[in-house]
Amino acid sequence: MTFAPINVCFYSVGAALGICHYLCPVRKIKRVCIWILKTGLKLFALSIIYLVVCKWVMPPITLTQLGSLVSGNGLKRDYVSYDEISGNAKLAAIAGEDQLFAIHGGFDWPALKQSLESEKGKRSKGSAASTISQQTAKNVFLWQGSGVTKYLRKAPEFVYTKLIEWIWGKKRILEVYLNVIEMGKGIYGIQAAAESYYQKDAAHLNRNEAASIIACLPNPKKYTVKPRSKFVNFKAGWILRQMRNIQDNEKIKTLTVSK
Repeated sequence: MTFAPINVCFYSVGAALGICHYLCPVRKIKRVCIWILKTGLKLFALSIIYLVVCKWVMPPITLTQLGSLVSGNGLKRDYVSYDEISGNAKLAAIAGEDQLFAIHGGFDWPALKQSLESEKGKRSKGSAASTISQQTAKNVFLWQGSGVTKYLRKAPEFVYTKLIEWIWGKKRILEVYLNVIEMGKGIYGIQAAAESYYQKDAAHLNRNEAASIIACLPNPKKYTVKPRSKFVNFKAGWILRQMRNIQDNEKIKTLTVSK
């Protein structure tokens, strides 16, 4: 009987040590998770500030452009203002990539649904499931890639797309899009593309030239403008027809016709 309190004491200490051993890793994991969450929120807050700044200042570099440098493809880029871009290039981009750009809020929901329902998520012909706004958000603030990285990108892509729609507006989105998008191996933006392919400024691109450049966008490393690949040849003809179909739309005119 005299050993009972001692036994209880030992048992209590053992139980306490066991509980501490059990809780310690959990607490460490919890602290790590909290740190990750706080860091993520701080980075997100900084990215929002960056997003607001980019309403007036062109992005100094994107992850895609940085990847081009690292991979050895180089980086040919020359940012130009909205008024220094041919109306033909603006119209070709809308006709070829996102014909509802002037009226949607960042997403083409019918096209997205069609894309998701098609086999293996592939786009059907003529469908633009990824809008100009989404592509701009992805290029400026996020990363390229397919598979798992693509799905990890979807949530922040939705957030940044809505934010640039609210904060930047359509003209700024189109301006940034045409300046940062890859338009050939190591070629970024409409000015660099115009200089590389046609030895002229983006302001002087004619309809056929603009359509040819935009036609390479699904895969600018594979679908070459010079020499003109079969895909670019076919797609450019399709874009030219779409340009004629939408050119008289008043909302599109406000985005493409110089005043």
